[in-house]
Amino acid sequence: MLINAQTKIAALIKHHPDALETIVTLSPDFKKLRNPILRKLMAGRTSIAMASKIGGCSPNDFFKKLRPLGFEIDSSAEVEEEVSEQKPVPAFIKELKANRIITLDVRSMLAEGNDPLKLIQQEVKSLQSKHVLKIINTFEPTPLIKLLEKQGFEAYSDVLEQDLVETYFYRNPPQENTQLEAITDENDDEWEQVLKRFENNLHKIDVRHLEMPMPMMTILDEIEKLPPEKALYVHHKRIPVFLLSELKDRHFDFRIKELADGEVYLLIFKDAS
Repeated sequence: MLINAQTKIAALIKHHPDALETIVTLSPDFKKLRNPILRKLMAGRTSIAMASKIGGCSPNDFFKKLRPLGFEIDSSAEVEEEVSEQKPVPAFIKELKANRIITLDVRSMLAEGNDPLKLIQQEVKSLQSKHVLKIINTFEPTPLIKLLEKQGFEAYSDVLEQDLVETYFYRNPPQENTQLEAITDENDDEWEQVLKRFENNLHKIDVRHLEMPMPMMTILDEIEKLPPEKALYVHHKRIPVFLLSELKDRHFDFRIKELADGEVYLLIFKDAS
């Protein structure tokens, strides 16, 4: 397998059974990958370059460890080291007032091998206009930043000291609501057409009874096994905002039909484009 700094951690682990423990030797922060839920959530969207930032190492450190396992290194990527640039302080930080900061410290959860995504999602959903969510962690949560940026958030990380990073997330909630309404309206127009296309090739699952983050994890697991001629038909309690950007990243398309509060259907299928 040919790899470079943009290769996803999930691809490494899937390709070679010893890749997980090899990666863990690079940094104590990577021990979290032994947790199957955290691994499922993070490894699929975390590249070697991102993981290097988290673990305080370099892509070349990954390459040296992985080469004995048979991985082939892209020679152009092997010599390139990402130059860390200090991002300018955004306007929302300069104008930030203490009474508009919602703080969430996830260090103890991660240390225990637990997934903080459910708490983060709850805080994101309830975040009021012009308020900021501050997440305290031991590293810059690059995958989470990428995920929330796709949902309209602006992010800023402040490295206070080793193993202490504060990351701020800001978004105007009405803009997000407008985006979700547009997604739902657009999908309503095409729902029946796509349903008819896959009417004899549907794999149905119901995730309403599952606690977060298991609905997302279950859906991602199912689409990994989904043949290109089939669609996944999901009965959900809500529009899974975090899942939608992940589907696009994995080259899946979707349609949404929201019947009522607590009753949402999704059709997920391989993007043919």
